[in-house]
Amino acid sequence: MIYPSYCCINLTLQEKYGYTTNRTMRKATFEEKGVPYASSLAKQNVCDLLKILEWNVVNNIKGFRITSNLFPWASEYSLVDLPDWEEISRTLKSCGDLAKERNLRLSAHPGEFVKLASTKENVVLSSIKDLEIHSEIFDVMGLEASHWNPLNIHVGMKYSEVTSKRFVDSFSRLSENLQKRLVVENDDKESSYSVLKLYEDIYQEINTPITFDYFHHDFHDDGWSTGEAFLLAYSTWDTTPLFHYSESKALHEGINVNPRAHSDFIKKYPDNFGFDIYLDIEAKKKELALDCMIIGE
Repeated sequence: MIYPSYCCINLTLQEKYGYTTNRTMRKATFEEKGVPYASSLAKQNVCDLLKILEWNVVNNIKGFRITSNLFPWASEYSLVDLPDWEEISRTLKSCGDLAKERNLRLSAHPGEFVKLASTKENVVLSSIKDLEIHSEIFDVMGLEASHWNPLNIHVGMKYSEVTSKRFVDSFSRLSENLQKRLVVENDDKESSYSVLKLYEDIYQEINTPITFDYFHHDFHDDGWSTGEAFLLAYSTWDTTPLFHYSESKALHEGINVNPRAHSDFIKKYPDNFGFDIYLDIEAKKKELALDCMIIGE
């Protein structure tokens, strides 16, 4: 069975009601309006997150990836210092309660600037801070510290044994709850981390599960078939895996764009090789791209 989910934005609710969880601002605006304005945006974001999750439950969608923009400029303040924190934290708890009651799987995918394997200490420190904020949000939501609610990242560097060691060393600096949530994803460039390299250098050292991205594997298979890489990644999980799936915009629409660009919709039902998986559909049309995959009760 495949349990499909989508990422960060609900286009239906955005168009109809203006619901979004991505309200943010430029650095100049933050410097001008400060933490109170960031707090007001965050309050609106988490209120709309609850509405999106309620919509997902009604529409039998089993998962959702929470945006990393929930708290604008979150690295510049402590969440508990936000003027609206009491209301924000209460709403986040309601989100977590709904997810647990209705078996709605929540995840997050901190961005490309998270590089635990960087050679620069300031980059590592900012990466750790970013990840800890994500984990703190999940804690406030009351989500268990486990790979059921994963925080997914890339190594984000060219492959080398030295890079792998730096990643493993940085992992030891993370809080316990964050370590229990962290998972790593295979890359789409041949110089970076394949499923096999993640397995040999990361998983075997720190037991961090591997998020199998079908599309990335197409560009960097390291000599392994899709089925072989899928099963290797699957074997690293201590719960039902959450994998990623997308397709090429260039192939779908016959236009000259980067072949790695994601299509609006998906045309192929992915092979789950007989195993249950949760699957983030990384299509540009978000929940609209799930129409062919929604599972009835």
